[in-house]
Amino acid sequence: MTLKVVTGGSVSSAVADFVPQLVADKVASRIAAKDFTLWGPEAEAESSIRLGWVTSALDSAPLVDGILALRAELLGKGIDRFVLCGMGGSSLAPEVITRTAGVELVVLDSTNADQVGAALAGDLARTAVVVSSKSGSTVETDSQKRIFEQAFTEAGIDKTERIIVVTDPGSPMEAAAKADGYRVFNADPTVGGRYSALTAFGLVPSGLAGVDIAKLLDEASSVAELLASDNEENPALVLGAALAKTPGEYGLRDKIGIVTDGSPIVGFGDWAEQLIAESTGKQGKGILPVVLSPDSAELHSGLADLLAVRLVADANTAGYDEVSVSGPLGAQFLLWEYATAIASRLIGINPFDQPDVESAKIAARGMLENRAEIAAPAFSAGAVEVRSTALDLGSATSLKDAVAALLKQLDTDSGYLSIQAYLDRTSAPQAEALRDAFAKATRRPVTFGWAPRFLHSTGQYHKGGPKQGIFLQLVASAKSDIAVPGRNFTFGELIASQAAGDASVLGDLGRPVLTLTLNDVEAGLADLAATL
Repeated sequence: MTLKVVTGGSVSSAVADFVPQLVADKVASRIAAKDFTLWGPEAEAESSIRLGWVTSALDSAPLVDGILALRAELLGKGIDRFVLCGMGGSSLAPEVITRTAGVELVVLDSTNADQVGAALAGDLARTAVVVSSKSGSTVETDSQKRIFEQAFTEAGIDKTERIIVVTDPGSPMEAAAKADGYRVFNADPTVGGRYSALTAFGLVPSGLAGVDIAKLLDEASSVAELLASDNEENPALVLGAALAKTPGEYGLRDKIGIVTDGSPIVGFGDWAEQLIAESTGKQGKGILPVVLSPDSAELHSGLADLLAVRLVADANTAGYDEVSVSGPLGAQFLLWEYATAIASRLIGINPFDQPDVESAKIAARGMLENRAEIAAPAFSAGAVEVRSTALDLGSATSLKDAVAALLKQLDTDSGYLSIQAYLDRTSAPQAEALRDAFAKATRRPVTFGWAPRFLHSTGQYHKGGPKQGIFLQLVASAKSDIAVPGRNFTFGELIASQAAGDASVLGDLGRPVLTLTLNDVEAGLADLAATL
């Protein structure tokens, strides 16, 4: 399977208009040469230390033998269940890699106590845990690490034989892990989290779980020269121009529908969602990625601001005003990283910072430290408590009224709805069906994010991108809360603080938020669906 990008309709016009200038400016070869001046003077400080991803396929090759040797060692001890504790870029790429390869990996990317409990409930005697954090200070990952340390110790298992740490050199987690005797894999510090698929963050958990990671790197290496070429046929230039400059009826199409439509790659949209949203969504600009299926309402609603990008088995043709992309997973990782950096240049933003991500973390920490009480609900309706932030519920007394008040704020030309589920995705997968239901009802783009992982993904776009979003938070109390060892809070308190903190930040920015607390998750989701 070769790497291809094919365009149709107005997308082809955008490519014809903008790719020649990209070629003349030697943008592709300058990215390959790690030219940090491409995104303007204000971006240079960050871009000068964030271009390591360009050569990750080669730079990461020395890691492969060590990862495979560790896998063989663990398998020899009967350890064949692998859990990944990580958030955002530390978990999204390994999930795509292992799902595409058909290899089992338990991904713990939540602070929901029920989801944590489900990961702990597996056979610890057969379990090894990869703890991944670029900064080494991510509160979710630290909490997950602590609970597995306690579980192994209580089971009489040497935790240092079962926990493997992946982090940047010099991080707080590296220092603590080495002092405690853990095995540590260092990632490239010149690669940002969302660009880290081909670094230790993508390779260690995937390789331990059984993926052919050498092949993955080879797939990326095989297209490096193509993507670095200053040529109008360069697929990265074509895709980058399509993402940033495709016209619609009322302006540029600033929403991208990522559709898996025959591609053997599984779950790629979730990875690309973070890459695009967090890279481009800032300074009131950006591209909103929306993960879709071939049957999603957005593809059949005639949306003037949405561009469909289909991942197919072999991109020979593209539908009108659409893009088709094909190629093996390793090649696609590098393609989309190049294309996102190119699109960011065309938009006029720095693709390597995330200035608005920290605001939600600060708000959550403040609420956790002060044990701020959650505001009393405006009212309750059956199994659901209703609260709002920067949203006037008026005289609403029913769940249907509250949802109607939120949807009334949705701009029918440029707006989108973001559903944020602070729920256990292992026991409430039906929550995702709400995405399609709301898309059909509103005839507007609807995103769905499991929380709190989306805070490390699309959260940047929600706060720093265009002021177009309305937000629906779904939260629930855990069936059985779990204390975080060595900390004075529980997982339930942590996730509640994260939800309330994010709602507060969104509200301060004038983004309307409807928060629904589901006292009975199954009944609450059913009641919510019934409002439509």
